[in-house]
Parts: sequence; structure tokens; C-alpha cells
Amino acid sequence: QAQFVESGGGLVQPGGSLRLSCAASGTIFKVYTMGWYRQAPGKQRELVASITTGGITNYADSVKGRFTISRDNAKNTVYLQMNSLKLEDTAVYYCNAVLIRVPYWGQGTQVTVSS
Repeated sequence: QAQFVESGGGLVQPGGSLRLSCAASGTIFKVYTMGWYRQAPGKQRELVASITTGGITNYADSVKGRFTISRDNAKNTVYLQMNSLKLEDTAVYYCNAVLIRVPYWGQGTQVTVSS
């Protein structure tokens, strides 16, 4: 059974940084397209960033230049480095994995940006 577990969320001040991790188990990680989504209170879940098996990345306009997605297939882990965090980045962040159009989700990790 494939599982994806996020970690690294927390409370940070505006302008600060956090790195989220999503570790995969029970599956062959390198075959998945991986992504990070977020959902703020009262809003729909939205794509933040994604990375293909070949390392091609895609970002939401709102995070371009601030966030970086990367993957380490040897560690079965995808990362989201978040810099210059803003109040509006506050949300639950979810790891997403897709294989042949079948999505898998992590349980989410809370990121709160507040002064």
C-alpha cells in the first residue's frame, strides 16, 4: 500500500522560510509525478508546485521565485522549499502523487505565516 507522509510544517513569520518533506513508502517512488497542493480556510485546494519523473517542474504564479520543489529518488522524498513566506501562504499543504492518472494524497501539514 503506497503511503505519503508530510512533515516540516509550522509557524513562521512573514519573510521566513520552511522546508516541507513528503516521504513515500510501500511503493516505487521514482515512477510518480509528485506535487504539493494547499488549501486555505474557505478556499479550494490549489496546486502549488509539481515535478515529473524527469525533473520538470511547474509552479503556481503566486509562488514562482519563492518556492522550489525537488525530489530525491534515493530517499523516496519530495521537498518544497518555501522562502519569503507571506501571510497568504497560510494553509494546509498536501503532498500529491500521481501514477497513471491515479492520485494519492498525504494527510497534510499546517503552515501558518503570522507575525
